[in-house]
Amino acid sequence: MIVLLGIGFLGGLITGISPCILPVLPVIVAGGAAEATTATRWRPYAIIGGLVASFTLFTLLGGSLLSLLGLPQDYLRDFGIIVLALLGIGLMVPRIGDLLERPFARLGATSQAGSGSGFVLGVSLGLVFVPCAGPVLAAISVVSATHRVGLSVLFLTIAYAAGAAVPLLIFAVVAQRTTKGWKSLRTHMPTVRKVAGGVLALTAVAIALNWTRPLQTSVPGYTSALENHLEGTHNKQLQALTREHANEFAKAQATAGGSLPVLGRAPKFTGITQWLNTPGGKPLTLASLRGKVVLVDFWTYSCINCQRTLPHVEAWYSKYKAKGFVVVGVHTPEFPFEHVVSNVKAAAAQFGVHYPVAIDDNYATWNAYNNQGWPSEYLIDQNGNVRRTDFGEGGYGATEQDIRLLLEAGGATGLPAGTDVADRTPQEEVTPETYIGYERLQLSSYSGSPVIFNKLTAYHLAPNLPADEVSFGGSWTVHQWQATADATGAQIELNYMADNVYLVLGGTGTVTVAVDGVRQKTVNVAGVPDLYTLISSPHYSSGLLQLTFSKGVQAYDFTFG
Repeated sequence: MIVLLGIGFLGGLITGISPCILPVLPVIVAGGAAEATTATRWRPYAIIGGLVASFTLFTLLGGSLLSLLGLPQDYLRDFGIIVLALLGIGLMVPRIGDLLERPFARLGATSQAGSGSGFVLGVSLGLVFVPCAGPVLAAISVVSATHRVGLSVLFLTIAYAAGAAVPLLIFAVVAQRTTKGWKSLRTHMPTVRKVAGGVLALTAVAIALNWTRPLQTSVPGYTSALENHLEGTHNKQLQALTREHANEFAKAQATAGGSLPVLGRAPKFTGITQWLNTPGGKPLTLASLRGKVVLVDFWTYSCINCQRTLPHVEAWYSKYKAKGFVVVGVHTPEFPFEHVVSNVKAAAAQFGVHYPVAIDDNYATWNAYNNQGWPSEYLIDQNGNVRRTDFGEGGYGATEQDIRLLLEAGGATGLPAGTDVADRTPQEEVTPETYIGYERLQLSSYSGSPVIFNKLTAYHLAPNLPADEVSFGGSWTVHQWQATADATGAQIELNYMADNVYLVLGGTGTVTVAVDGVRQKTVNVAGVPDLYTLISSPHYSSGLLQLTFSKGVQAYDFTFG
């Protein structure tokens, strides 16, 4: 946990010196310089304190709050811009400034007013700064799905915000001290206030009209290498944190199953709304499965990583069920359409899933296991103890060995020969999963026109799209979980690296696929949302994927293999 917090702090520190801060940097400098007096020496700290507070609060809770109120997700940013503009006007017009600072002057001595308004300025910057939170949002992606904020996520977000605050605070303090040191500026402080107010107001207008976007994207990505390295390390630490949750009861003892550790009692199946592939749809319990080796497999049907794992799980079930082995597939949905049981039932039949499937629509069993992603597997012995965990793809041979080990320890004899299912886990570094809906678009690398939530908008493709980044072109409405093409000819471009490229699509229509300007095929989309193959290559490749959509087609999520 300490290592994870350190990585979060470092991620914030890198963000604080990256092009992402360019829109707020003039405000930090002007806000710190505008009140360069002894009475307001704490103003830079108040500004950064307000930024950290609002960034942390609204990164964790803002999206859920607006969803609860039925408001568009960009209201937070708009509110921050309005406050920023008002503070700028307050600096330029002393009478308005007095009105804005009056609530803070009442809190105590007059000397605190500058710090109080500085805190409000920081709050507005925090709202504008939230979109910079790419690295920390990777840690809270599961929060969006499960609607829970744990201490680990809270501390990680605070660590990230504190890291980003350090260079910003340095800029603010330097600006204030520089202004104090220039006697000519001190004698013209009213003019300095007005100039600073003008900077704040103009910056608010520039951010509102997205004039800062070209500046951010044209500045060389001098932190890209650091961010990429940190992202990889960060993901490994998150996986380690997941294992820490699963193994918190680990015991160094050799019981049934030889050297396999006992990782704690397996949680019960909780909040399951329906069962598939059981006699009469009757529920299973771990108590009723006592005496058998059980594999609990968390999956969701549109996930390509899960789809590549399912043949191995089904093969184990088919091979060893007669020897006392049971699989329980816990289907915990990622997207709204995966909550529909008939869709899950059809997908299970399509993929040849014959073992019992528990419908965990409310994430109750997911939360009981402290699970963090798809696919995840928990191997449970005959006494109800977790003996092995696997997160993600791969490691199939080792998992099967442990299944056999536990079966033999329980007295099973004459086990058949092991399974022989091809391992399709990607061996090369591929483009990370890329979300299209605004709920998780921040987890992806996006370039181009600013994204407007829940509103028909004309987008422009980003020129010279960097590797692993995605961009919209044409008319789109970006919803929480997907984006809908609102006119034929709408486009998405993605600079990818992979053997295979998949996209979850819904609606009815067509998607024309091209790579580097060369047309590859047309995909016909119909029925319930599903995973479609866009590129299927016998070898690893990279290029600019260019997709053209007919009106009404919905795009959810890119995955790669």
